[in-house]
Amino acid sequence: MTGPGTTEHHPASGEPRRTDPLARLTLEQLRQRTSMKWRTHPEDVLPLWVAEMDVPLAAPVVEALRSALDLGDTGYPSGTAYAEALAAFAHDRWRWDGLRVEHTAIVPDVMMGIVEVLRLITDPGDAVVVCSPVYPPFYAFVGHDGREVVEARLGPDLRVDPEALEDAFLRARRGGRRAAFLMSNPHNPTGVVHTRQELEAVAALARTHGVRVVSDEIHAPLVLPGAVFTPFLSVPGAENAFMLTSASKAWNLAGLKAAVAIAGPEAADELRLLPEEVAHGPSHLGVIAHTAAFREGGDWLDELLLGLDANRRLLGELVAEHLSGVRYHRPEGTYLAWLDCRRLGLDGDHGTDGPGVVSDVAGPARMFLDKARVALSSGHVFGSGGEGHVRLNFATSPTVLREALARMGRAVHDL
Repeated sequence: MTGPGTTEHHPASGEPRRTDPLARLTLEQLRQRTSMKWRTHPEDVLPLWVAEMDVPLAAPVVEALRSALDLGDTGYPSGTAYAEALAAFAHDRWRWDGLRVEHTAIVPDVMMGIVEVLRLITDPGDAVVVCSPVYPPFYAFVGHDGREVVEARLGPDLRVDPEALEDAFLRARRGGRRAAFLMSNPHNPTGVVHTRQELEAVAALARTHGVRVVSDEIHAPLVLPGAVFTPFLSVPGAENAFMLTSASKAWNLAGLKAAVAIAGPEAADELRLLPEEVAHGPSHLGVIAHTAAFREGGDWLDELLLGLDANRRLLGELVAEHLSGVRYHRPEGTYLAWLDCRRLGLDGDHGTDGPGVVSDVAGPARMFLDKARVALSSGHVFGSGGEGHVRLNFATSPTVLREALARMGRAVHDL
């Protein structure tokens, strides 16, 4: 994508495009932030762990928030503008016209929305199936709400294994329990973008075994070149399913709480049973920001995707150069890379806890934190199959990415 005032990445010089949001902020500017990513660890640590991007906000989002603040428009959320903007985005980006605004509800964020939807279709003691390794809050939020988590391990190719999923469905339904399948689409942490054929198979299995599907599609706008996103609700058999999404990941709006829950046509009456107090959770400014992102943030998103694609290629080169014993699973979507470090032999704890070292860091992530001063997400918290892996957030500048991988390479060399 080129046009007046744009500068494309030059492969020979390695200079980033001026329009790349990932190349706009310096490390010194980023360290002024007070969010979790930049305050959990000491200043000598390069944070490539939690899902925050090193980007400035998209101009349409800033303008919408500034206008609301100028007006003092900081009350309670109202109306359907968010869902309407998402429906238009889904039509333009995914060629999906099945998102009915009357089948939606505004919820505080995707994970809280998931919990509320699961409460509509399961009871305490029922089972929720997940495909591990998967986003850690799937375990925490579901378990804390009294549901049993049943794992279906991903296949060796990190894609959904139909046989493992069917076995998990059978275990989940044992004794006549109600069951749900909580799906990550695209999948976090592997970056896999499920194909339409894979989703159709999931829908068919769920129908056969009486399992309800709840699809977390928060990373849906972040599908990279070479893959195509398919909303789960767009496939046959998904009419009784639910989908949850927001602009949070794609436009870096985690601190502005608001998300949308969407019901398939057969589940619309259930979604209307959400308790009234759930609608009080979203922030009005969050709704304004997410609406502006979906409605007017497309150009900014296109530039981000170009930058993420370039970083995805760069990361592959850097892993090959500095971490020859590590396997890089090239993501199809998201800005998360799943690195297989098992050949390094660091599955157990490494080092001792100290300032800036959080309790859920172990194995290779602990070594990279202690020895390289690079913070990554530890694979073991993603469930079965995560041991010996790390998740790396590459939504940062090429400069930071190069420095981080060089540090990691030196740490491995010194083992």
